[in-house]
Amino acid sequence: MKSCKKICMSKKALQAGQACCQVQTFDDTKNLSHQHLSSFNPLAKRDDDESKVRLQMISSRSRIAFPALSVIGALLLGALFITLSGHDPVAAYTVLFIEAFGSVSGITDTLVKAAPLLLAGVGLVVAYKSSIWTIGAEGQLLMGALASVWLGLTLTDVPGYLLIPLIMVASFLAGAGLAMIAGVLKAKIGVNEIITTLMLNNIAYYFILYLVSGPMKTPEVGYNQTRIISPQAFLPILIADTRLHAGVLLAIVAAVFIYVLVERTSLGYKIKAVGYSPKAARYAGIGIPQNILIVMFVSGGLAGLAGMGEVLGVHHLLMVDISPGYGYTAILVALLARLNPIATIASAFLFAGLLNGSVAMQRGAGVPSSLVQIIQALVVIFVLASEYMTREKR
Repeated sequence: MKSCKKICMSKKALQAGQACCQVQTFDDTKNLSHQHLSSFNPLAKRDDDESKVRLQMISSRSRIAFPALSVIGALLLGALFITLSGHDPVAAYTVLFIEAFGSVSGITDTLVKAAPLLLAGVGLVVAYKSSIWTIGAEGQLLMGALASVWLGLTLTDVPGYLLIPLIMVASFLAGAGLAMIAGVLKAKIGVNEIITTLMLNNIAYYFILYLVSGPMKTPEVGYNQTRIISPQAFLPILIADTRLHAGVLLAIVAAVFIYVLVERTSLGYKIKAVGYSPKAARYAGIGIPQNILIVMFVSGGLAGLAGMGEVLGVHHLLMVDISPGYGYTAILVALLARLNPIATIASAFLFAGLLNGSVAMQRGAGVPSSLVQIIQALVVIFVLASEYMTREKR
């Protein structure tokens, strides 16, 4: 009797198992057909494609809208400050924009000021993509300028078609070398890169001050500066009767190159992976120390090229204030561009226009030029606020 019960139970279990398998098979088939419905149904596939395109359009619009609204908001708030200081904001902004963008000479001067901001800015984009928060572009720019002047004063017999590329390489390595000090300390023993790069900025500044007021000072003038470099080292002028030099084209090419590097290469994937999640990147086999050294080398080298452009294209000598804070403004340039190398071109042009027009605004409307620095800071504050609100909504 017991054996009969066992047989019946086993038959029931077998039937139940078969039924369960049939249900499971049906569920799997249903899930499979649901997952691949868009593949077999053209209408469903089209809906999916339209949804993806719609999301991409919204994302693209937000990437453009947020920085644009940030600039508008900063200008409006700046107008309030101008009004509170007893001046006419319309007159002040009119003078500023006419000086920066209202003539050929104004636009070319703005482009000349945009070149170092763009080179240093795209260098910082590389570092910030990897969550390496360096602020050392100012010191690296100065070291690139020093290397350019030294070779420009030493190799006076070398023709320009050889001298200029040689100076470019030397200035890149000079800026990269200073950045690598902070990079090695970060990669090997975990020293905070913000502190080390800030300290290295001061070291570079006072080293330049010592040189231009001592061993490299020209006796011909009372100001602390070097002699003028060899004319063979001057960068070509692109438009006659302007200051627009070939370094501007170099900066644009560098921005495009960095975009391709970051967005289209395996190295760029590794850089972004480390920035998103160092632990996940390490688990995936990406070397974190090597990544730190690479991004610091590239970032510092591009800042060094910015110094080269100021020497070979603008001043043709070295002085302690050859940079009016380009390395620090480049941080704002990178943030306004939301770490997009191509958008950095427009961001650098905007900030350069503000710098170019600030003196005219002070002279023509009586508004202190330091107000432009407030506007620049407000732009970045608005950008960061929009980023925060976007993440909170997600």
